[in-house]
Amino acid sequence: MSGSTEVTSKAASAETPGRGRAPGRAATVRWRWIVAALLLAAACYAPFQLVPFHVFQLSMVLVYAVALLGLNLLVGHAGQISLGHGAFFAVGAYTAAILLQRVELPYPLTLPVAAAVAFVLGLALGLPAMRLRGLYLALVTLAIAIFLVPLLKRFEPLTGGSMGLTLAKPAPPAWTGLAEDQWLYFLALAVAVAAFLLAHSLLRSRVGRALHAIRDNEAAAEVMGVRLSFYKTLAFAWSAMFAGAAGCVYTWVIGFVSPDSFVVTLSITLLAGLVVGGLGSFSGPILGGLFVMFVPGIAQDVNDAAPGVIFGLLIIAVMYVAPTGLAGLAGRVTRSIQKILRKE
Repeated sequence: MSGSTEVTSKAASAETPGRGRAPGRAATVRWRWIVAALLLAAACYAPFQLVPFHVFQLSMVLVYAVALLGLNLLVGHAGQISLGHGAFFAVGAYTAAILLQRVELPYPLTLPVAAAVAFVLGLALGLPAMRLRGLYLALVTLAIAIFLVPLLKRFEPLTGGSMGLTLAKPAPPAWTGLAEDQWLYFLALAVAVAAFLLAHSLLRSRVGRALHAIRDNEAAAEVMGVRLSFYKTLAFAWSAMFAGAAGCVYTWVIGFVSPDSFVVTLSITLLAGLVVGGLGSFSGPILGGLFVMFVPGIAQDVNDAAPGVIFGLLIIAVMYVAPTGLAGLAGRVTRSIQKILRKE
């Protein structure tokens, strides 16, 4: 344990401003925060310039970005695998829908409840999953996504069965002066900003360092005193929590939930979106959200008969051009521009 304490203290010292951080790295961090602030300002300005349908699309991008943020925590930072992330997304959506329609709970209260329910289920999955890895873990998570849809259809009095549940969308307060689509967009934006700040704080803590150690080398992490079973289970729980929160916001934005909206292809699409966006990066979930929202529609427009073929070809093309994802490609382009400017 002494080795673990020493490694942790050194890492904390390296990440503390003013204590061992290189000036170049500090400047890079400042620029990242400046870029994030500019993007947030653009995001707040966008709904006032776009038509309602495009505002709805951006709202869905934010929803998917929150879900992918949780998947990125598990796959990109903890080095685990999950093909059942869409199941936790569905759990959050249905929890919110049931609370709104059956219990008539206020909209704001459905968010923490949906996140908590998904967290508990992720914790329950993480306990047996901590003994599995690789293909075996992928099969277990895939099985969860497969049996969820028939399970939702079976409990018709609660879930609405195959017909699903139709809900009223949260109405904007009169004092805001916002249209419904704009109000829903800002709700999704607020949840997304809170989720990204929470994930950033988590990854800069001892938990984040432990997850990175497990991802890089489990044996070395265990030697340094990292409790593998504890942190693997925690990674599943946190990942599920973000997906549950995203599912809740999905219910607010769509106003309808149905088992057919959460088939196994959703989990596969989310994983593909994260890989294309960029594993282990904070911009990866946002780029992945754009991919999940727009690329399947583009594939459908290109070829109605075989949209899956076009979708697969687009994934192959992106991964050929950017093996580390779009976030990695953007980083390489930025570094190339910086080198050119320095030479000049």
